[in-house]
Order: sequence, then C-alpha cells, then structure tokens
Amino acid sequence: MNATVVGSQLGDEGKGGVVDLFSEDADVVVRYQGGNNAGHTVVHRGEEYKLRLVPSGVIRGKTGVLGNGCVLDLETLFDEIETLRARGLDPDVRVSARAHIVLPYHRVLDRAEEASKTDGGLEVGTTGNGIGPAYEDKAGRRGIRVGELLDDAVLRDRLEYAVPKKRRLARDVFGIDTGVEFDVDRLFETFRGFGDRLESEEMVVDAGAVLAEMDRDGANVLFESAQGTHIDVDHGNYPFVTSSNPTAGGAITGTGVDPSAVADGRIIGVVKAYLSRVGSGPMPTELSEDAASAVRERVGGFGTVTGRPRRIGWLDVPMLRHAARVNGFTGIVLNHVDALGGFEELKVCETYELDGETLTGIPSTTAEWGRCTPEYRTFETWADRDWSEIRNDGYDALPDAARTYVEYVSAELGVPVYAVGIGPGRDETIVRQHPFGSAED
Repeated sequence: MNATVVGSQLGDEGKGGVVDLFSEDADVVVRYQGGNNAGHTVVHRGEEYKLRLVPSGVIRGKTGVLGNGCVLDLETLFDEIETLRARGLDPDVRVSARAHIVLPYHRVLDRAEEASKTDGGLEVGTTGNGIGPAYEDKAGRRGIRVGELLDDAVLRDRLEYAVPKKRRLARDVFGIDTGVEFDVDRLFETFRGFGDRLESEEMVVDAGAVLAEMDRDGANVLFESAQGTHIDVDHGNYPFVTSSNPTAGGAITGTGVDPSAVADGRIIGVVKAYLSRVGSGPMPTELSEDAASAVRERVGGFGTVTGRPRRIGWLDVPMLRHAARVNGFTGIVLNHVDALGGFEELKVCETYELDGETLTGIPSTTAEWGRCTPEYRTFETWADRDWSEIRNDGYDALPDAARTYVEYVSAELGVPVYAVGIGPGRDETIVRQHPFGSAED
C-alpha cells in the first residue's frame, strides 16, 4: 500500500508532521516537487526540526528520496543534512539524477522579478530562493540536472549555454550588475564539487526505477508534497502560485512511478482547521489585521522559511471541495483543532456569492475568486483545555463542539478523518485510521 500526503489549502497545513506520523509504517518517503521554498516542521520528544528539502520521514530514520519534480539548492541540502547529523540523526537521502538544480543566478533573478512586480501589485510573495526561475529554465530546456553534475564536460557545456543568456537577462531587462553568480568558471568549480560529493556519498539514483522496484517488492511508499493545492501552478490561484504541481498528479510525474502506484493507494488531504497563508493572492475569508494578529499570538503564525506573518482566515470549504476533487482524497487529517479552543466565535465559509450566484467551489479565474463573498455558517465554540489528556483518551474525549466541527468537514468532503491534530508533536495527534493499516480509534 502506498500513500500520498497533499496540502489541501495554501500551504502551512502541517504536512511535515503528518508525513512524520504516518512514515512509521513506510519504507521510503519521497518528496516529488518544490525546493527549499518549502518549510516542514516536525516535533518529536519536544525537539523541533525545521526541514526545507530533506523529506520529513528522515526524522524516523526512513530513506528519503528527492524526485525529478524537485529543484534542488544543493548548498541548502548539504547544510540541512549536516545539521541533522549534528543533532544525532543519520539521514539517508537519495536524489533523482533527473532533478534540476537551483543556481545562484536563479536567486538573483527571482528577487529582481518580484521587485519588478511591486508597482503593479502583482508580486507573488516568493521566498526569493530561485525556485520559479529554476522551473522556468527547466521548461525552457536551459536547466541543469543533477546527473549532469557528474560529467565535467557536460556540466561545462550546459553552463556555457545557459549563463550568457541569464547574464543578458539580468543586465538588459532588470538592470543588474552581474557578479560571481553569473561567472561560468566559478559556477563550474562550485557545482563540480557538489557533483563529486553527491557521487562519493552515492546519493544519485534513477528514482523512478528504484521506486518501481520497491513498489513491486511490496514496500510502502509515502509521497510528500511540498506545498498546498491552491498554489499549484495549474490548479491554484494563478499567478499567485508556486511553479510546480503539489497536487497528487505531481507524485506521478515528479517521481517516475507508474500512475497506479499513486492512484491505487491512499491520498491524504491535510486540512488546517482554519486558513492561513504566506504570500499574495485572494483569500475571501481573511480576517481583519487586528483579529488576525490575535490569532497569530495564539498559534505562532509565522512562515517557516520566511518568518513573515501569516495571513489568517476562517476555514474555506469551497477551497476544500476543489482540493478533494482535484486530488481524489481518500481521507483527511484535520490539524490545529486545539488552536480553535477558546475562540469567542467560530465561522466556516460554506459557499460563495458571486454576481448573485451561489458557488460551492472556487471559480476558475483568480479575478473572480477575489470578488467572491463568503457565506458563513457559525459553529458552537469550545473552551481551551489540557489537550494531552484528550490525546490519551482518544477521539471521543474531544469536546462535543469540536467533534461536530471535525465531522462537518468530513461530511462536506465525503471522506473519513484519518487523524485529528491537537498539538504540534507526533504524540499530539489522534489517529483514527492509519493509511498503511487499519483503524486505531
């Protein structure tokens, strides 16, 4: 049995903790898209691990694979591995030879592009880590892949083709004085060194072939998305999106497994009990800044990678319906239920109103989505409490109002609840059904 963990909203749903939780019964955990713009937080035994590239299952000692759908900042990857080793872990990370790399000029161009959009209000709110430009070069056939770092002649040819074009773009379009980030010789030496390390540590693999063999042998494979459905480049609120496909289909194209490896397994939608996002774009249920600030103080609402304050809103069910349809969820994990304890009011957007029409899902265009007015249902609130006692006693120990809230979301999406998150730690989740096994609670 395989399983895929997908964010159902705008990122920040707690996917890292869910992957860590369910990877207990997995043999390998595969990140299939994104780069170090992702921020996954895992809490185990009171220790917090902030991961940007390494698949979340490595905290449990599982083999982690970065698929061909990823773009890799190798300096960040090696720094992250070394940090984990310094903390007593032994991360086993493999990298697809077909994955593309992020080069220093991608970061320069990312920041320049974002700055150029500010006056027109089109800035996306990127992390500035070069992810978009790296994917742009991949699509434009100017990118450099991990496997090409292992051959000096090929690497030199690829750099001599790509870098002059990037240098002209920086100078002529953005007015940037180019420096070492655009120096072919400097880049060649740096990335040849990365290639030597990847080779010496035997990290480079044909990921699709390796995963296919593991699947045939009956291994449990857990696929991990880096961002949420609504910033998917095809199915999200374009152009305020990432540059890859965090939806479940990306697990197929981003790893090289055959479609049945994903479609015949469990697809787990991770839902935050309220809504948050870092970055620009429509958010119909967004709270006023005063109200959002109060929530941030309660829940630590700041981006893992950027540290920026998260925008906060009520749970948006039309967004969840869209995510369930696009991904084919077989079940959900509802996280951060504890964060709602003690609220004076609690609302959920059930539908939108747009131009006199009631919508149960999101419109296809971002402009229309931005004009949607949320139509709310009010729920009974529940008091804050000692959530550790509830975890020990199980699902039935949740406050009645909290169970009503959880079961409403499940009913609206027509799928069961695999787990309910009532805290950040691995042992602060009520598991009702394991995706690799049977019901627990």
